Amino acid sequence: MAGDTLTSSEYIKHHLQNLTFGKLPDGGWGIAHSAEQAKEMGFWAVHLDTLGFSFGLGILFLFLFHRAARRAQAGVPGGLQNFVEWVVEFIDGTVRGSFSGRNPMVAPLALSIFIWIFLMNFMDLIAIDLMPWIAHALGVPYLKIVPTTDPNATFGMSLAVFVLILYYSVKIKGVGGFVGELTLQPFGKWGLPVNLFLEGVNLIAKPVSLALRLFGNMYAGEMIFILIAVMYGAGWMFGAFAGLLQVGWAIFHILIITLQAFIFMTLTIVYLDMAHQEHH
Repeated sequence: MAGDTLTSSEYIKHHLQNLTFGKLPDGGWGIAHSAEQAKEMGFWAVHLDTLGFSFGLGILFLFLFHRAARRAQAGVPGGLQNFVEWVVEFIDGTVRGSFSGRNPMVAPLALSIFIWIFLMNFMDLIAIDLMPWIAHALGVPYLKIVPTTDPNATFGMSLAVFVLILYYSVKIKGVGGFVGELTLQPFGKWGLPVNLFLEGVNLIAKPVSLALRLFGNMYAGEMIFILIAVMYGAGWMFGAFAGLLQVGWAIFHILIITLQAFIFMTLTIVYLDMAHQEHH
């Protein structure tokens, strides 16, 4: 998109900029039409594209699985029912292998995390210029269609998981048990300051690692697609080579987007299992 009017640097910056809504320099509220405007909006700026695609893909997930459940039959199942049953059995097996406690919420949560993140990651396989070109034709200055390349989205999901970890840690172990776990392990009461530091770092590292792992891998994948797109404007030889790279990277990226969804889900299950374990 706009390959004839943008330099390579401008092209890359354009594709990495979110559609941002916030307070404009003149005091009003609106959409930023430059990266500088978006930066000046500060902390309370909202990435409309991240929110829109996240919620849209979440609704798509709920619609497809609800439809499969409504049309489920005991006879020969259809394609959608086959797929949903396979995914549910796969998630159920993963939860049974990683979660030793009893909590009926964990399996549905794991299913929601895996499918939702997979759908958000899958958007990275859509042609890099297609949706921004359509948005540009409609007067929208920026559009990023992969929510997981926005750290706001990945940290939002990881913080939700973190809240669940804290909730079940206190619910299962009690306030005293949870505080004791943070202050009395691994060196006992005489090593309380060291215990608190080590366990505190370990606790905070859980949501941070969840968020940064997903964001970093998806951001890197998107950047490679953008760099490949830049090669199309460097002559027919580079263009032909870019075509081969694009196909190869897209095939490999299918593994990446699936693996990242699986890792986020599996770590969530493991962290919740740790929260359910009582230490004596």
